[in-house]
Amino acid sequence: MFINTISESKAKTFRECQLKYRYKYVDRFKEEAKNKDALHFGSYIHKIFEDGYKATDVAALTTIAENLKKDYSFSKSYNPKIKTCIENFLRFNASLAETVSTEFVYEVVYDEKYDIKLNGIIDRVIKGKEGGYLVIDYKTSKRELSELDLYQDKQMQGYAYAVHKKMKVPLSEIVVAHYYPLTNNFVTVKYSPAQIKNYLNDKVEAVWKIRKMKKEEFKAMQNQFCNWCGYKPMCPEFNSGRICEERITKLKAAKSRKP
Repeated sequence: MFINTISESKAKTFRECQLKYRYKYVDRFKEEAKNKDALHFGSYIHKIFEDGYKATDVAALTTIAENLKKDYSFSKSYNPKIKTCIENFLRFNASLAETVSTEFVYEVVYDEKYDIKLNGIIDRVIKGKEGGYLVIDYKTSKRELSELDLYQDKQMQGYAYAVHKKMKVPLSEIVVAHYYPLTNNFVTVKYSPAQIKNYLNDKVEAVWKIRKMKKEEFKAMQNQFCNWCGYKPMCPEFNSGRICEERITKLKAAKSRKP
């Protein structure tokens, strides 16, 4: 199966479960969302920060938040969290230098000979006052990664590589960060060239594995994330073959009805 562009999200999905990769990225079946409120809340906060990073006071950022709220659906119990995020973000934002980009969409050619590209979206890129770049990923989850966890985070390694290539800046001048607006915590690390090389090798390996596979060869792989997987109702590890086929047939029919 030929692919030439891969993101860390796709590579992570393939590592965790090949069948989920097939359903999501090959068949393009819509995933049954788990914990919709949390997902909508996270997307909403990201959008507030994207549209409101120039805001300097609570009133201005709150107005932006209120104008966006109609596009998102979640429980009213999240309202105090929204207030906390807005207040913390303004304090955090005041300490930052020049914003180069929000929602920075990138595609980087890694291997021209074998047509392999890497892509993704970075929440925010800041140019430092004394040179270098700060790459920020907003996180609204309850679980906060440690510095060691972030040091091993492949998604952030990919972001560092993208900025390195796109901005033509040495890796030594790139700092990546997770920002947690619910607590105002800010975790930062730098990556070594060796880590980025391992990251790139991992992506190339994933691309070649996928290219060599036929559609029917993508296997279900049980792991600790199965209970949160939106494709569990059609997974042969948890359902009979007949039930899986029935659900797949319904999804195919739903896709064919879309304009």
